[in-house]
Amino acid sequence: MFRSPGGKFKAPALAFLLAVLAALTAGLLLLPAAAGPSPSAAAYEPISKAPRVASAPEAQPGASLGSFTVDCGVNSGKVRNSDNLVVSPGKRGAAHHVHDYVGNLSTNAFSTEESLTAAGTTCTNGDRSSYYWPVLRVGPGAMHGTHGPAADDDGILTPRSVRIEFRGSPAGNVVPLAPNVRTGAGNAHGYTQAGAGTDHLRWSCSGSPDLASRHYPLCPAGEDTVRIFEFPSCWDGRSVDSPNHRSHLGYPDGAGFCPPGTFPVPQLHLELAYAVPDGARYVVDAFPEERSSPVSDHAHFINLMSAGLMDSVVRCLNEGRHCVPD
Repeated sequence: MFRSPGGKFKAPALAFLLAVLAALTAGLLLLPAAAGPSPSAAAYEPISKAPRVASAPEAQPGASLGSFTVDCGVNSGKVRNSDNLVVSPGKRGAAHHVHDYVGNLSTNAFSTEESLTAAGTTCTNGDRSSYYWPVLRVGPGAMHGTHGPAADDDGILTPRSVRIEFRGSPAGNVVPLAPNVRTGAGNAHGYTQAGAGTDHLRWSCSGSPDLASRHYPLCPAGEDTVRIFEFPSCWDGRSVDSPNHRSHLGYPDGAGFCPPGTFPVPQLHLELAYAVPDGARYVVDAFPEERSSPVSDHAHFINLMSAGLMDSVVRCLNEGRHCVPD
């Protein structure tokens, strides 16, 4: 009934079919499909059920036991976008979720080392490095937190605090990290890749720093929800990046020693604390197929410290001092 005697679709019939297909597609996009954004109830767990944090490796003779803290604020200026300069340079919106930024004020998909070096920073010591991670959302925004820029401001929580700390190596002295080295912690595809690359990511509560959860922690009233990222700290000494954005930097072994051919560099330890309203549903922004799983959490770092500032970090760590902003 939809074909002309010559066997071709009539224009009105074809238009009708296209309209039906469009309606069906729109409907499917609104359904909570298996790969939808919402995590299951099993993704949440009282922090009291989480295991304890593993003990730190024993310090060896000559270990660099200092720490260096950088104050870059909490992104109160709402510097955000859905780009990812480390993983997808030159591709606007490629992250498909929204990132919070502190430090460099001009990080986007088209940034260069030159543009970043010339930009301003939120860090009080002049550090122009870029530190970024997916936003955390609560309330209705948490139900569609993976829909990208269309929901940019819906339910986003600004961290109560952002701790940026560089730590030394229990196996020996650290060496400077070169400018423009790019790295990350966690895995944005941790859910669909069965937890691969997520060993150095954990969730916790401010009142239980000795507990490390793989779930969204349900914290006691009055405690902050905390995201913790331990970045790789064994550098090949040559590359600022690699095809998989991982091979040029790795993690030390259980005793704190770097793999052969790599050198210990200052390890970035990043902690984000949030005042999640009691009983509120919250999720991390993620790719839609990751269903906002807590194991899809991740963060990135682009080193743009000046040579002088990096030398100060290295000296502080190797001399065993604990350096904090004035």
